[in-house]
Amino acid sequence: MSGESLPHVRIFTDGACSPNPGPGGWAAILQFGDREKVLTGGEKSTTNNRMELTAAIRALEALNRPCQVDLFTDSEYLQRGISEWLPGWERRGWKRSGGKLANVELWQALVAAKEGHELIWHWVRGHSGHPENERADGLARRAIRGG
Repeated sequence: MSGESLPHVRIFTDGACSPNPGPGGWAAILQFGDREKVLTGGEKSTTNNRMELTAAIRALEALNRPCQVDLFTDSEYLQRGISEWLPGWERRGWKRSGGKLANVELWQALVAAKEGHELIWHWVRGHSGHPENERADGLARRAIRGG
């Protein structure tokens, strides 16, 4: 697959939980050219890490054809998990070197959701003034309250 021929999408995700664990929300902003789609959702009882994963999964599942994707997250757990730790987890049968892996079903859903896409994962520092990250954070926080 050549990235040259695939549509380019920028995705900004965030998850929030208050308290952690507790009620949570997630948000994803998908940008394609001058078009934008915003996705949000929440759960009554969850964790911040689950919401971070859910935001990325839902964003990738919303793409209706293979794309070249730049996905931005302020979650080191998500970015390092998908970029660094995933191959070891898969080799060990979805376990960490120290034992049980949390959120296995979400990591597996993320692997399935990214199939067919050319992805570059970007970590951005949270609450540092990055406009789309700040916006995704606000949307995720509103989703905690069901709005």
